[in-house]
Amino acid sequence: QVQLVESGGGLVQAGGSLRLSCEASGITLDYYAIGWFRQAPGKEREGVSCISSSIRSTYYLDSVKGRFTVSRDNARYTVYLQMNSLKPEDTAVYYCASDPRDCRLWPPRRVKSYEYDYWGQGTQVTVSS
Repeated sequence: QVQLVESGGGLVQAGGSLRLSCEASGITLDYYAIGWFRQAPGKEREGVSCISSSIRSTYYLDSVKGRFTVSRDNARYTVYLQMNSLKPEDTAVYYCASDPRDCRLWPPRRVKSYEYDYWGQGTQVTVSS
């Protein structure tokens, strides 16, 4: 059974940092690109970052460039999203999902859940002002 499990969310003040983890089981993570997404209340889900299976390519939403860094440790079956200089507008539930297109169509204009193989359950990030 394939599972992606996010962790690391929480409440942080503006300017603070969090590191999210996406731990995979039931798949060989080496072969999968992983995307990070977020959804704030009343808003559509948006793509935040993607890291290709080869680690050669990473992509970021314009509003997080320079603040967020995606990385992966295949030996630990884990992909990370380091989030620095957090802003209240970063508040959302963050999800990871495997991207069968290896980030080639990143950033997605509109996130359609069925276009991604597996999804995690999400982790809440709240940034207070």
